[in-house]
Amino acid sequence: MVDPKGRLELTWTNKSLRLLAHEDGSYEWVEPSDYRVAEVRLLHDVATIGGVGKRRAADNLLIRGDALDALTSIARLPEFAREYLGKVKLVYLDPPFNTQQSFLHYDDALEHSVWLTMIRDRLLQIRDLLAPDGSVWVHLDDSEMAYCRVMMDEIFGRKSFIACVLWEKFATRDNRTLISVSHDYIAIYAVDRDKWHRNLMPFGEEQLKRYKNPDNDPRGPWISLPIHAQGGHGTASQFYTITLPSGRKLDPPSGNCWRFTEQRLAEMIEDHRIWFGSDGNNAPRLKRFLSEVEQGLVPNTLWLADEAGTTGTAKAEILELVATDTPFSTPKPEALLQRIIHIASNPGDIVLDCFLGSGTTAAVAHKMGRRWIGIERETGTIETIALPRLTKVVNGEDLGGVTKETHWSGGGGFRILEVSSSMFVAEDGMVFLADWMTNGKLAEATAAQLGFVYNNDPPFCGKKGRSRLAVVDGVVNESVVRLLVSALPAGERVVICGTGIDTDARPVLRELRSGSTLRKIPAALLDEFRSSRQLRLTLDVAEPVQQEEVIT
Repeated sequence: MVDPKGRLELTWTNKSLRLLAHEDGSYEWVEPSDYRVAEVRLLHDVATIGGVGKRRAADNLLIRGDALDALTSIARLPEFAREYLGKVKLVYLDPPFNTQQSFLHYDDALEHSVWLTMIRDRLLQIRDLLAPDGSVWVHLDDSEMAYCRVMMDEIFGRKSFIACVLWEKFATRDNRTLISVSHDYIAIYAVDRDKWHRNLMPFGEEQLKRYKNPDNDPRGPWISLPIHAQGGHGTASQFYTITLPSGRKLDPPSGNCWRFTEQRLAEMIEDHRIWFGSDGNNAPRLKRFLSEVEQGLVPNTLWLADEAGTTGTAKAEILELVATDTPFSTPKPEALLQRIIHIASNPGDIVLDCFLGSGTTAAVAHKMGRRWIGIERETGTIETIALPRLTKVVNGEDLGGVTKETHWSGGGGFRILEVSSSMFVAEDGMVFLADWMTNGKLAEATAAQLGFVYNNDPPFCGKKGRSRLAVVDGVVNESVVRLLVSALPAGERVVICGTGIDTDARPVLRELRSGSTLRKIPAALLDEFRSSRQLRLTLDVAEPVQQEEVIT
């Protein structure tokens, strides 16, 4: 479709709406103004694996929760925004392909408009997280790739498109179908083509064997290149006769000139950079030394199975690491991710995968010395596949995949975080703060700390004179402030205490109810409260960690 302004765009049912993800994997269409899709959820500490630092946001992160909620938290919580907003170098997305099939570990049968909205909303968050020289790689098949490309043109700009890779995922032929489909697509978009830098692929044996050293040049192996060029682009100084060491005279080929002036050629001959053959009678050729060239190949768009592995390779890698009779249905091989991470990032860069699945991206990024964030919605997938796999990577117990190529022997670590539950509930078309957000142990402890008489009167939990207390176990943003003030009796003020504070909420509170204040819950209270509500993952090796917070 072309809009009235002449811009090509992809349209679909409910494109103007947002999707609210539920814990069971279902989605609900809501207006963009709905508090539940605008909220910023906290990231609760669960456990640590291996060695981590003092600042949790700076560690490798395995996050359990919906991708959109987790991406919003990373971009909006100050602790994480400082580390990641505009700093992620590479994002690899391997979302459900929407093939209308059901797999063991996830449902791949979303309605088309739901799928498009789900991907769009996540790409919009990713766009803000990407570094100016960053890129996003989206892995799909024919089910949605054509539509996704048009949508990504709209989000990132058509000029941001780099290439579309074809990966040979099956090396065998499927004789049960009309045409055997052997490949997937990986669309590559850069934030800014002019700033994006790709690393070259290393030379293989085929390239290296072309370099030889027949004259024992101390500069090492070399290949030879012709020294003539098309004559239409040359100057008069490039047309002359060369006398070979054998005494034979040679003019440039018809319609061509020499690439160098006669004086420059003499200097290169003196420096032994021109090769006339072993008998000195061959046409001159330029010696290009392996030691002086940028050693590598420009990546191409056709990645064959013997170079980047297959789905079968990936399943075998998982079975070597995880004791399961049912490996992940659509894993990607480590060789494929190694190639992507090598091309698009450097050691120390941040790599993000918000559809982590079996954990291949995080495992390879860890082995290659990158920082990583992996987000996965399904607790079962984390417990049975991703977590055991990544733990073995840290412990040096993963001997397969790209371990040998990366010289990995173990080390490092990561944190496990969980996206908190929504602070909102809907009843009869109205949205309210959930009771658990404003009542209970944390509210009572905070009331005592601040000298309020504890009084369970939702959404408030305490009173002192003409001031009410509201305690929110979540990020207090503009939406929360408006809900609380709307419930506040006339002439009263409110002290809102939250475990997270959105700075944009403060001026809104001042405008709506003068004299009201917004405060962060003291760390001492949170330490005690958090220790009683860690994520219910079955982690025998993990110890819970605590987050430092200060009152403002």
